[in-house]
Amino acid sequence: MTQIHNKIEFILELEKLKGVLRKTRPVGLERYENSAEHSWQTALTALIFLNDAPPQIDQLKVLKMLLIHDVVEIDAGDVFVYDTKARAAIAEQEAIAAERIFGLLPEAIGSELLQLWHEFEGRQTAESKFAKAVDRINPVLQNLASNGHSWVENDIARERVLEMNREIEAASPELWSVLEKRVLEAPFFSQ
Repeated sequence: MTQIHNKIEFILELEKLKGVLRKTRPVGLERYENSAEHSWQTALTALIFLNDAPPQIDQLKVLKMLLIHDVVEIDAGDVFVYDTKARAAIAEQEAIAAERIFGLLPEAIGSELLQLWHEFEGRQTAESKFAKAVDRINPVLQNLASNGHSWVENDIARERVLEMNREIEAASPELWSVLEKRVLEAPFFSQ
């Protein structure tokens, strides 16, 4: 029964992810999205683009990574991807959060998810590179659909958007070609 209690404790802990707000708004809404919404939509996006992935990629592993990749934000909060100093500063907090949160689970499950989280963050395997690329897709789509809301609000230059999101090409070269063109043609960037 203890393992069931641990699993329940973990599931209830994940509820807190719904309260972590990001810098991007869902399309058509005035509020900011939360990290749980982002993780869910990112996993669904991966499901749609997995057919574009290299054939050797472990698809289930990619989906697992994307479902858990932002769990650490329960403790560490979300940091805007374009804020590289804050991203570097929070890395240790996120690692500590991963240990705590995945440590709520029974050992076998918790250690598997912790390992997947570290693999995702490390960007060294084909699965983690693909997952990281997919993680960038929805914020780009959301910004393009909302006149660049978070990019404009945070004064992010077009060149920076292209630089930070070029890894989408690893998930789908065809999608990156379309998105890159849309970013280049977007009228809302300051010149």
